[in-house]
Amino acid sequence: MFRIVRFDMLLKYIALTTVIISIGIYTLVQTYWLPDISLFKVITISSIVSTLLILLLLTSFISRKIWAILALVDKSIFPDLNGTWEGEITLEDGKEILAKAVIRQSLLATQIDMHGESTKSITLETTPTIEQGQKKLYYIYRSTPKNPGWPSYNGSTLFDIRTIGSEKGKKYELSGHYYTDRKTIGRIRLSQVSKDSNSDVSFY
Repeated sequence: MFRIVRFDMLLKYIALTTVIISIGIYTLVQTYWLPDISLFKVITISSIVSTLLILLLLTSFISRKIWAILALVDKSIFPDLNGTWEGEITLEDGKEILAKAVIRQSLLATQIDMHGESTKSITLETTPTIEQGQKKLYYIYRSTPKNPGWPSYNGSTLFDIRTIGSEKGKKYELSGHYYTDRKTIGRIRLSQVSKDSNSDVSFY
């Protein structure tokens, strides 16, 4: 199964980087400050360095910067979908409902908060994938209607991810059919309107 980050490679790079940085720090300290420092201290330095590297990689701000740099080099990398989205939900009868969403994505998880005029949805599971070169996002959710007398229901969507606009004004679009456990079907289309993933898009 595809993942945004390959943890086997990530751990190898962290281990290698930790060793290089630790030896460098040890050499500097021994040369300029503490010539009698024990080589055993490298273990302590390595632990601190590896912890800091992992924390930095798991920080959204840092990981998104690295993500953006990698995307410039490798066009096949899974896109950063963080931001505010707007679009519509098309019901079985053809009626369209305005929809808004906020996507919060990291190297480890993708969270989608979707809002309609009469319902709110939370993420149960998301899985990014690339199938035959096409970037996709599996999305399983639970919707809670605005009317307290209506029960919650679960649904799933397989979003196709495509790029729209010019290179300078490039943004992403998500679209796909949805299916619910109420045996209803329809279609969702969302377009990215900003990179801000802290917006309030709720209708109520």
